[in-house]
Amino acid sequence: MNTKQLIQQCKLNNYSAQIKIYHNYKNMMFAAAIRILKSREEAEDVVQDCFIKSFQKIHQLNDDANLGAWLKRIVVHKSLDVIRTQKKIIWIDETLVLETESQVDEDEIENNISIDFIKDCIYQLKEKYSIILVLYMIENYNHREIGEMLNIKESTVRNQYKRGKDQLLKMIQKK
Repeated sequence: MNTKQLIQQCKLNNYSAQIKIYHNYKNMMFAAAIRILKSREEAEDVVQDCFIKSFQKIHQLNDDANLGAWLKRIVVHKSLDVIRTQKKIIWIDETLVLETESQVDEDEIENNISIDFIKDCIYQLKEKYSIILVLYMIENYNHREIGEMLNIKESTVRNQYKRGKDQLLKMIQKK
């Protein structure tokens, strides 16, 4: 059964199609949730909630839509909602965009650093930086989209991204 057929069957509340979608996308959704939440338990809860929500709202989805992108958007938004609910982050509205040169030269960073090490470094940053770096660098959202998701100005996203990236580069350089 292809994705279009799976979507159509889910719209008919077909349990087998729902299970197939669950198995096809659970790991991708969990990975996105845990990168934002940094907690296995919270990420598992979010993924569960997102599957329930997606099956309830699948009738709104076009049969030819990109199911994976739709599910990822749901899980990212839900993960951010969890963080907002817990009031883990205070976003400071910044109107001046920092366009100065990075204090750390990216060319000085060794090329043999593992992706896992970089992810560990991102997770050690303040949450307001790590969330933006994850959304931008890993989940491939742009500054405007991140601003919309977090209800902050695009300039604030750019500033937080730059500061987080500078701190990340310093951490990597210390290695």
